[in-house]
Amino acid sequence: MRARLKNVVLLLVMVFILPIFFMVTRPDGQYEALLEKRFAELHARLKFAESLNKQRKNDIHILRSQFTYLLQSVLHSNVSNKSVLIEKFPSDLQTALVNFTDLYGQSSIHLPSLFTYLPHLSHNPNGMRPAYKLSRNRFGVSMVFGIPTIKRDRVSYLRRTLHSLIDGLNEEEREDCLIIVFVAEPWNLQYVKQVGDQIYKEFHSSVDSGLLEVISSPPEFYPNLDNLKRTLGDSQDRVRWRTKQNLDFSFLMLYAKSKGVFYAQLEDDVISKPGYFSIMKTFTQQQKYVEWFVLEFSTLGFIGKLFKSSELPILVEFFLMFHTSQPIDWLLDDFLTVKICNPDKDRKHCVRMKEEVRRRYKPSLFQHIGIQSSLKGKIQKLQDKYFGKDGLYRAHINPHAVVSTSLKTYQQFTLQKAYLGETIFWGMSPLPKDMVKFEFTPPVVLESFKFRSGNSEHPGDKFFDTVVEILPVTHEHTKDGTPYPILNHGYYQVARFKADGVAEGTIKDNIGPIKILRLHCQVKSDSWAILSEIYIKAKTS
Repeated sequence: MRARLKNVVLLLVMVFILPIFFMVTRPDGQYEALLEKRFAELHARLKFAESLNKQRKNDIHILRSQFTYLLQSVLHSNVSNKSVLIEKFPSDLQTALVNFTDLYGQSSIHLPSLFTYLPHLSHNPNGMRPAYKLSRNRFGVSMVFGIPTIKRDRVSYLRRTLHSLIDGLNEEEREDCLIIVFVAEPWNLQYVKQVGDQIYKEFHSSVDSGLLEVISSPPEFYPNLDNLKRTLGDSQDRVRWRTKQNLDFSFLMLYAKSKGVFYAQLEDDVISKPGYFSIMKTFTQQQKYVEWFVLEFSTLGFIGKLFKSSELPILVEFFLMFHTSQPIDWLLDDFLTVKICNPDKDRKHCVRMKEEVRRRYKPSLFQHIGIQSSLKGKIQKLQDKYFGKDGLYRAHINPHAVVSTSLKTYQQFTLQKAYLGETIFWGMSPLPKDMVKFEFTPPVVLESFKFRSGNSEHPGDKFFDTVVEILPVTHEHTKDGTPYPILNHGYYQVARFKADGVAEGTIKDNIGPIKILRLHCQVKSDSWAILSEIYIKAKTS
């Protein structure tokens, strides 16, 4: 008991006292921001842990109900030797069994469950387990990506999608992520195994590390899909397709909900922007004061929809409740309407309220590349206009800063939009002493930076003879010397643009918080200048 009390005291000190100590002993606001980020992560993981606890309680309730059913079958059956069987139990156990069946018997109320909406599953226990599973059972990650895929005639986009997603992750991100490929062909196990074999052959290192897994639902999970009621004026084939899709997505979400803190839905015919994982993770942390339900990283269909795993069960229950009625993206919108909108208010008010819990990140991180739909015979050339042209710029989430430049900006390609990752910055012909400046509010301790100029459409629009300079808050570290050239007004030169149009580097630990980082042009240029990547990374520990 004393050891347990001691552990509790130590935990309280670590959670409450140490953060305050660091905040008061460090001179800048960077560590306060760091603590807020850490607390946001802990809060998300706490909600995830609570959802797992609820899931375990529900599992116990189901087991208890099944046990009760078995007991009632014995106690209320007409089996001739029932009394003999019961009498063999000790008297106190006989009383307990009777009380137990009365307490949890037919007179008790029961909450709706999966069997309420899919009653055929009560006689098919195999219907709730994957029919195929290629997995190393990774769990506890920050983010799970679910990718449903089906067999298309003559074409598959899955390999390109997986290459884009995996290649867009660095080593650290690969350890904190899980990608689940859900082969939604329950009546074609041979094809499912073929897809699993192909994925393992091409992505075996990702499978072996636990980053990538493949599952398939069993045919027993699905009710009869041949006699569905037609709704919305759709053909029988379309009603069957969308109903099955609702069930596919529900199975995938239920499988994935205990694997990670957040769940993001993708499709098997998308490509991603480099760095998408960290952008999504940082964007979720920025919503710490907002009661959001879904974050959107694409404008198309169900692509790039991110949810808290702890809230997936209630969403899936809604999907299952109306799985024969509407397409899945319509059901999501209806769910938000029921959850958020005031029926006494007008439609505009409802739209505003839904925007509060359905928050969009721009630019889109995922682009649809497929032409042949999963609905047989349908051709769709859908493109997300907010994705931008692939390869023309790279988006990152940078520290909060006031940005400015002395360069004349071309059209809508402003420095502010480039800093936010929405487009490129395009400035006209730099002159000596022209500046591109980032003033951090509050000052930040920087780990590294990277600036890329020019792009594939305008490879010559680069920064030439341009240096990267920083202005620290203090210069106490100069007593021990500094590895950087010291310039006027307290600036240090930390890098220079190379011939390939890139300037990058790391900041020494003893520099401390930085007020300003700027690009300083040294000579006149006959070319315009594009910044296609701005990545300023704040130190996280």
